[in-house]
Amino acid sequence: MTPLNAPLDRRTALKLGGGGLGLLSLAALAGCSAAGSSSSGATGTLKMLYFGDQKSATALQQRLLPQIQKLDKKSSIEIQGVTGTDWNDFFAKVLTQIASGSAPDIVGVATEGVQLMASKGLAVPLDSYVKRDMSELKSYFSDVHPALVEAMMYQGHLYELPSDFNAGNMFYSTALFEKAGVAAPSATWTIDDFHNAAEQIAKIPNVNAFDWVVRLWGSWTSFMYANGGNLLEEGRYSGGDWLWNAAYAGDSAASGRGGGWKWGQPTANSSATVQALEYMFELKKASLSPSPDVGGGGTLQGLFAANRIGMAIGGGFWAGGLANAGMKDGSFDVQFFPKWKSQRMLFGTGGYAIFNSSQKKDLAWEVVKMLTKPSSFDVLNPGNVTTPARKSLMTAERYSKTGPKNWEVFYNTLTDHPDTAPIPAPPYYNALATALNTRTTQAIASGNAKSALDGLQSDLEAAAKSAAS
Repeated sequence: MTPLNAPLDRRTALKLGGGGLGLLSLAALAGCSAAGSSSSGATGTLKMLYFGDQKSATALQQRLLPQIQKLDKKSSIEIQGVTGTDWNDFFAKVLTQIASGSAPDIVGVATEGVQLMASKGLAVPLDSYVKRDMSELKSYFSDVHPALVEAMMYQGHLYELPSDFNAGNMFYSTALFEKAGVAAPSATWTIDDFHNAAEQIAKIPNVNAFDWVVRLWGSWTSFMYANGGNLLEEGRYSGGDWLWNAAYAGDSAASGRGGGWKWGQPTANSSATVQALEYMFELKKASLSPSPDVGGGGTLQGLFAANRIGMAIGGGFWAGGLANAGMKDGSFDVQFFPKWKSQRMLFGTGGYAIFNSSQKKDLAWEVVKMLTKPSSFDVLNPGNVTTPARKSLMTAERYSKTGPKNWEVFYNTLTDHPDTAPIPAPPYYNALATALNTRTTQAIASGNAKSALDGLQSDLEAAAKSAAS
């Protein structure tokens, strides 16, 4: 899956819980044995890379080992930690490791890396395994929103079973809202409501009404989605009926889905996208928001926990993150992102893939299935540091330990807002994310959103052309 507010944003929340394992793909490592082949292997030590430090990786290894040995007493797991400030940094480090010939069996990859990995043939399509075990998996699919599953597909093939996700919702300080005399936002609040609330909160000394970070997930890009814009043209690959007809028959939420998101030509300098970034400048000019951090968001969440920020974009991972930072249940809450031209929101999801070079594919598949079971979620993600992909795990009891009161917003972002979609993550995601950060920083420095996004448009056109060649 995707947060990074080290240690509390969407991607770092994954690495804290063990659900955020990431991998960059190399074509040179593809083309090994296919799923279910004679070299697939049944026993042995599975290798996994972990997005985090080795201490945390070892702790996860110890938690997972008993479950893996229930599958096969002769099997084990070895988890190696790889640190990074964000997915780009992590991918770069792992790339070096893979190039040296050291590749894992199982990799957990968030939205950012699925198409990158699949396009290079680095991961095994799970289609044959899923078809074979569909009767066993039907309880899983009936519990997971099809939007999350579709985000794990590429060109008609499924590469991961979603384990968790995070949508870009709006967190707010209940204490600051009360102090400013602002009513709690409703499910149908608008961008005008947001702006009016910010104006009132900004009157409180030493408080930023709204704050944000420069990155792809949950940044000014949330305003872009709500304003009807995106960085790339959106479409769907054909295929996928083999999954939808068998796993989601009769489910209206699966109607019209295809073989994965097809990211087309760049649209980074469209009027809707430019307007969204310009709105961030308006917030700063009106002293409703400061200049943002770049990359992670540890500072952002620290300020929020200290009641220095009235509102900020976060996902379900903020629940555990803010609780860990000392915020008490009731001192913060969450609502859907406000409506602009639409109330469309973005999300990122995460899961586990089987590496194409693995000699233990059959065992790896059994482990992947095990990791999607309800009993595995808190083993992987202790402390509410991400949102369960399985709706049955979204309970009042779960959030009674951390808050927020309006926790149902997390999953209802998918069920109540069917146009909500994954962040743009084409096979050239790394180039896209790097260019976005660079050009956003340029726009902030120059105050010229159009010029910076014209530059981003050129960057993405070049990256798309390079990826296609």
